[in-house]
Amino acid sequence: MGSITRVGVDIAKSIFHIHAVDRFSEVQWKGKYSRNKWLAAIVKKVPEGAVIAKEACGSANYWGRELEKLGYQVTVIHAQFVKPYVKSNKNDAVDAEAICEAMSRPNMRFVNLKTVRQQDVQAAHRIRDKLMMQRTAKINQIRGLTGEYGLIAPIGAKNLRKIIPIWLEDAENSLSPMFRELLSGLSEDLIQLDERLLMLDELIQQDVQNDPVASRLLELRGEGILCSSALSSAIGDGKAYRKGRDFAASGMPIDIMTV
Repeated sequence: MGSITRVGVDIAKSIFHIHAVDRFSEVQWKGKYSRNKWLAAIVKKVPEGAVIAKEACGSANYWGRELEKLGYQVTVIHAQFVKPYVKSNKNDAVDAEAICEAMSRPNMRFVNLKTVRQQDVQAAHRIRDKLMMQRTAKINQIRGLTGEYGLIAPIGAKNLRKIIPIWLEDAENSLSPMFRELLSGLSEDLIQLDERLLMLDELIQQDVQNDPVASRLLELRGEGILCSSALSSAIGDGKAYRKGRDFAASGMPIDIMTV
């Protein structure tokens, strides 16, 4: 049995498929292991320093960091670059083989592992993005419902926030007692969303101040705190790109950096 030098792992929620080859690309090991046993199997069969590759997916960064702690070299490949190497009918074992094959290509493009800090910041951006959507939906809901009672909200979210207490206190308007209670609850929801968004903005700003990459990005004209933070959490130190033009050509828009 030759020494294993290259391993492809198909990550799933419960079952992990492994495909390992030697330096001549001869298959040395195929395995299927549960989530809590696959690392032990890797340590037992794969020599330290071997290269282990995975598709970019939900837990790829976590498992990548765990493998690096054990002394392995870790690479992550975007799923679109693995697909051409899938043979016959697609399944987890075939995917593991395809990952192992794809990682051997000399011009393969890999994804850098994210640090815990990068994942933390991306989580903050994801949560913020959803809260922004929820707040917009809440504002539109308030406008729509109050309009049914003949109350037309002024333009602008700030003006809407100001007028809600006035509506609630005005005993002369067309609001029923029941709807006043409902509107009061919607107003509280909106205040809570505002507070959570403010907290996240402060958290992101705090991180930018402690992040040298984001701080340098802030020096660029037109670059703000949120954009600098999103860029830093997405690309890290940027060493995955040889030059700025390569990053521009990668087509990574801000709205998918935090996904």
